[in-house]
Amino acid sequence: MTQPRLHPIYAGMPVTIFEEMSGLSRQTGAINLGQGFPDGAPPPALLEALARASMERSHQYPPMAGIPELRRAVAAFYARTQALDLPPESVIVTSGATEAVASAILAVVQPGDEVLLFSPAYDAYAPLVRRAGGVPVFIALQPPLWRYDHAAIEAAISPRTRALVLNDPLNPTGTVASPSDLAMLAQLCVTHDLFAICDEVWENVRFDGQPHVSLLAQPGMKTRALKIGSAGKIFGATGWKVGWIVAAPEVAAVVGRAHQFLTFTTPPMLQWAVAEGLESPQIAQSCTARWAETRAVLIEALTCEGFALLPNAATWFTCIDLPASGIPLDDRTFALCAVHEAGVATIPLSALWEGSSAPTDIARLCHCKPAAMLVEAVERLARWRDGGA
Repeated sequence: MTQPRLHPIYAGMPVTIFEEMSGLSRQTGAINLGQGFPDGAPPPALLEALARASMERSHQYPPMAGIPELRRAVAAFYARTQALDLPPESVIVTSGATEAVASAILAVVQPGDEVLLFSPAYDAYAPLVRRAGGVPVFIALQPPLWRYDHAAIEAAISPRTRALVLNDPLNPTGTVASPSDLAMLAQLCVTHDLFAICDEVWENVRFDGQPHVSLLAQPGMKTRALKIGSAGKIFGATGWKVGWIVAAPEVAAVVGRAHQFLTFTTPPMLQWAVAEGLESPQIAQSCTARWAETRAVLIEALTCEGFALLPNAATWFTCIDLPASGIPLDDRTFALCAVHEAGVATIPLSALWEGSSAPTDIARLCHCKPAAMLVEAVERLARWRDGGA
């Protein structure tokens, strides 16, 4: 008897590096500095808003595009923080930012279209492009600054190029596109008639004192850019899976048609709570301030123990240069040894890379954890490196 054939894209695909390392962390009892999530609860005001919504509001299907309160709150949040003039009709609420990325890709990419992806990149982009029938085209960014090179991007564009995906601030490196980078990318999109799918979930998690600037705000990008945001990253509530995508109303309407056949909608009580959170600037500010403190703890601990850090200004992540830190292992071997032998889970940067020239000597550590946990993790890594684990 023959067995029905499963889809080859998924049948041979391993679990994500985040699931793998978190699973190993659970199995071994290791400190998890791999997958990015805070260990603590979201801000009390957000939990109180959720409790009220759960008691007083509907638990039935909300509108497909999101409850009106959250769509208005997202538009107002961007008007206040990034000076973007957006009507609520520009906002489609999704079940997390990854679903927003999927909806955007399905709305933009047709079979045979090429999509520019910058390596390293969040590992969902390429599989989603392929599932839509598109062809990922990888452009390597170079450490330690990970800048966008005009000549390399121009060379990758062909008559089949339909879109690019820009993750800014960039996970896993924690770097931020410069104003000249954004202007250059916008000009390329206009010149070559491209959409830009802008994964900006880390827009509120910046530590350089600079406000986030979206590619959507660049000249010519109003109807080309699809901007993605995440309540999970703004408020440290990753398990809530509340995201959104913002685009010109006529573009957002098409994205909504794709979204309706993915998750259709998102739990309404979570949407009402996030709407309240976005309307209170101090809630998001308190989250970023707390993560700035824990980031400083991790950086100081790593520096004191002789680990070499790569520059970063945003996200929940800090990267270390393994050879310069006295660790003569590739990043994958290091990650497996560290979780089993040192009791610390990390992410190898090469796992977030497709295409050629992947660096294999950089590891990513998550800093949105309690200070004592971060110090203990670094001490464990240092003892193991120095032969005392």
